[in-house]
Amino acid sequence: MTRGDGGGPEELARDVPYAPDVPHAPDVHLDLGRAERRGYPEAVLCDAKSVEQVRRIAALWRESATPGPVLFTRAQDERVAAVLAELPDALHDPVARMVVWPAEPPAPQGGRVVVVAAGSSDLPVAREAELTARHLGRETRLVVDVGVAGLHRILARQEELRDPAVRAIVVAAGMDGALPSVVAGLVSAPVVAVPTSVGYGASFGGVAALLTMLNTCAPGVAVVNIDNGYGAGHLAAQIAAPVSQPRA
Repeated sequence: MTRGDGGGPEELARDVPYAPDVPHAPDVHLDLGRAERRGYPEAVLCDAKSVEQVRRIAALWRESATPGPVLFTRAQDERVAAVLAELPDALHDPVARMVVWPAEPPAPQGGRVVVVAAGSSDLPVAREAELTARHLGRETRLVVDVGVAGLHRILARQEELRDPAVRAIVVAAGMDGALPSVVAGLVSAPVVAVPTSVGYGASFGGVAALLTMLNTCAPGVAVVNIDNGYGAGHLAAQIAAPVSQPRA
């Protein structure tokens, strides 16, 4: 295995930390080297894991003494309690269904990320995106209930969306999923569209909104999966990251 610059396996091993000595269990092995390797830390999807797995992940994170942040996504009820039992000073946001440790986000760097929710029903996904971007080190703003059923609402926020400090905009929308196209036609910043599963029968659990966003005629729109607020916030945080020095 070689890299494009000619470096061999030994150079790659030195450049990319894998933290092999991290405490782990047979079904849980944390990737504590991810932040140094990729610039962003690990996240834990909770609703697909057992309560005991979530508890052990939180305990292993605490025992590793890694500064974080670590984001526990789609965490509700018993899984929230399991995380807080091991990390009692973590932040729990019930709207976003997230637990974040440490509770205080890092000092913001880079550009601003604005998260737009078409309706109040889209707020859980939008809030997940906002918290993700904030705890990955970006300044964030949240704009809610500005969907296309009343275009005057989003038009009234144009100055905020066009602010030069804004480097990325996340737009969460269900139903027909039209809002990202509208926003992308008004601003110069890249738009990250996230379809939500909000809507009636023919919305097919967000598939209609997903297809609308994928078929947008407005340039500069990237689309993540249905209800993937974490993925949208992460991508926006990367887009808005500060310009770093090139690697040697």
